[in-house]
Amino acid sequence: MQMNIISSASNEWDLVIEPRNRLLAIPFAEIWRYRDLLLLLVRRDFVSMYKQTILGPLWFVIQPVMTTLVFTLVFGNIAGISTDGLPKLLFYLSGITCWNYFSETLTKTSETFTANASIFGKVYFPRIIIPLSIVVSSLLKLGVQFVLFLVFASWFYMQGANFVPTWAVVLFPFIVLIMATMGLGMGMIISSLTTKYRDLRFLLTFAVQLLMYATPVIYPASSLPEKYRWIIAANPMTPIIESFRYGFLGAGQLSMGSLAYSASFTLVVLFVGTVIFNRVEKTFMDTV
Repeated sequence: MQMNIISSASNEWDLVIEPRNRLLAIPFAEIWRYRDLLLLLVRRDFVSMYKQTILGPLWFVIQPVMTTLVFTLVFGNIAGISTDGLPKLLFYLSGITCWNYFSETLTKTSETFTANASIFGKVYFPRIIIPLSIVVSSLLKLGVQFVLFLVFASWFYMQGANFVPTWAVVLFPFIVLIMATMGLGMGMIISSLTTKYRDLRFLLTFAVQLLMYATPVIYPASSLPEKYRWIIAANPMTPIIESFRYGFLGAGQLSMGSLAYSASFTLVVLFVGTVIFNRVEKTFMDTV
């Protein structure tokens, strides 16, 4: 018996799980090691979203189209809100395409701890894998809606619509990166806080809806009175949507300074979100 104890004591563990001391640590090596799990979670999110539905992935197309038609009818035709001379359908679809990706990433990431508590309590893996999988799966939906936008833009262009794409289309990958990182950072902050304050889940639903009206999704920033423009300009999503429209439709406002502001805001949010997320993941099972 004594020899068995000595023999087992001499063995070395292949993997030692211990809490990280640095609150800003991002486990890039572990994320790469668990990349198969990341892809599996992306597939799960993509498949389960419309599982047992009749139309399935067609909802990726139906939802933005129906929303665009409602906005065109209510805000474009009835309210008569300016669209900077662009076709109403293209104007609203461009805003919806960007806004849907950001809002979905933020909303789903904010449920990381509460929605996955049962998994976190049974098996170890880098917890940040969950919000990263949401970012990637939402990116697939963005790709479908972006292609839909390009189809409508091509059709209007062949019909002689008055818009011309600009060189700013090359900024599209940078714009997507900012939206993804901003949604990820803000989502991690809210997800960490909801482990103690569940009311934030309900508050977030209203906040996202209200924030859309403080973003030039249904109106151009140029249509606002001068004294109110600073309020909209303070919204870090404003330069994103305006730059997207300027690049693909030739309307809107492109300001590299404003884009730099959005990028700086995103880095700060990601920094704070990473610190809070790493701190909460050590003890959240005691409060969820």
